[in-house]
Amino acid sequence: MRWIPEECSCSVTYTLAIVGGKWKWLILYKLWDNKILRYGELKRHIPHITHKMLSQQLKELEVAHLILRREYHQVPPKVEYSLTEKGRTLIPILQQMAEWGAANKPVVEKK
Repeated sequence: MRWIPEECSCSVTYTLAIVGGKWKWLILYKLWDNKILRYGELKRHIPHITHKMLSQQLKELEVAHLILRREYHQVPPKVEYSLTEKGRTLIPILQQMAEWGAANKPVVEKK
């Protein structure tokens, strides 16, 4: 989702425009948990995301200055992703989301 100032006068709307959706929070969590990940490592950590979606979400997070994409000019090419300072400011929210989920997710009975 792109941030359009006229539509995002509310701070919650702005936040959702930047980090809304299913995958961005998970990408941010995996980067926080692992510090630095390459594209393939991120894909292995989030197996249900498609390559197209992962690539798109990474680009959007980079444009929002939440993640840093570091490209090494070598053969084969190497790209690493990590959280920026701005991205790390979302971690307390992510931790609260994890606590809420742990406290409220339904218990699945094993058969």
